[in-house]
Amino acid sequence: MPVDTQRLKQLISREEGEKLDFKAELNLNTEGEKKELVKDVTAIANTRGGRGYIIYGVEDKTKRIIGIDPKDFQEEQIQQIIYNRTDPPVPVNVDFVQINGKTVAVLTIFRSRHAPHQVLQTGAFYIRRGSTTDFARRSELASMMQENGLMSYETVIVKNASMDDLDFDIINRYFSRNNITMSQPETLVLDAFGFIGQRSDGGYCPTIGGLLLFGKAPQKYLPHCYVRIIHDSDAEIISGNILSMMDQVTEKVKKIIARKDYPFDAFEEALANALVHRDYLELSRGVTISITDKKVEIINPGAVSRTGSMNLHVRQYPPDRRNPWLYQRLMTLDENKRFIKSCMGMEKIRKAFEKTGKVKFINLIRQNSFKVILPL
Repeated sequence: MPVDTQRLKQLISREEGEKLDFKAELNLNTEGEKKELVKDVTAIANTRGGRGYIIYGVEDKTKRIIGIDPKDFQEEQIQQIIYNRTDPPVPVNVDFVQINGKTVAVLTIFRSRHAPHQVLQTGAFYIRRGSTTDFARRSELASMMQENGLMSYETVIVKNASMDDLDFDIINRYFSRNNITMSQPETLVLDAFGFIGQRSDGGYCPTIGGLLLFGKAPQKYLPHCYVRIIHDSDAEIISGNILSMMDQVTEKVKKIIARKDYPFDAFEEALANALVHRDYLELSRGVTISITDKKVEIINPGAVSRTGSMNLHVRQYPPDRRNPWLYQRLMTLDENKRFIKSCMGMEKIRKAFEKTGKVKFINLIRQNSFKVILPL
């Protein structure tokens, strides 16, 4: 849909941010000016959320409408510059909108499923931080690549870990549940499943996914993969592989809440979603559970990339799956089938708390977090 006057007024009423930029004019006479256009476009395309906009003919500080001359805007030239200088090319569109007797140009940058987009001339990747264009960090690049299926974080080997760091009792149960027999050498089978990988010296070591699923103490190598439970003035760190943390956290929360009528199955479903869909490339924090007299908050690193909304109240559909490799294996590994439940959508959790209070699902784009608030 083209941008019309009503939509333009809505955009101008907002402040500049990750997906919105105001510029007084567009000049494409020099090489530097062309690079600046491509830099701004790729930054918006690489930033989480929906479509973005650069509005020309509006001052960025005052938002005073000064207008542009449509003759200076050749849509074909703009698209050609972006197409030839970005990899993969960023899809854009230009609309001319009349407002207050003046013409404003709106460059729409459509939501891309092919990020990260690179500036070919410099080799750089950009992202928006608030209203500022900046270089993308390594972890942000890796996260974009994983979200768009260009890499699998879970199958990266952990060179410092050894085969002794894996719990083979759990591994054998996994293979037994899948009716898989070890007709080949053990290392070849584990390598084929992505649980281990080969180092350059020919030896084998666990992958990140292998440690998260079967590790005896994954936090030794993945210190950010924990759950913190905060209650009153106490804070406790829960560690272990994912299923171990599920069991420990559920037992701890049941003791804290101590109510037989509380829908703990729904709490477990929200916890399972947090553990399997969190952003494991966010190295600074783990999953946090905060319990007060009125609510239970579950906050996991990793905003939902499907929307640009700051607060997303999810009603029927679950967020896009961030870690499908991990999710598929947990569905089979978990004998209690808690991760199979997690694919049924958020509405089930809402219904479980109908008699207790309102459940909220809040997407926090800037904090790269997803929060679930359960009434207590």
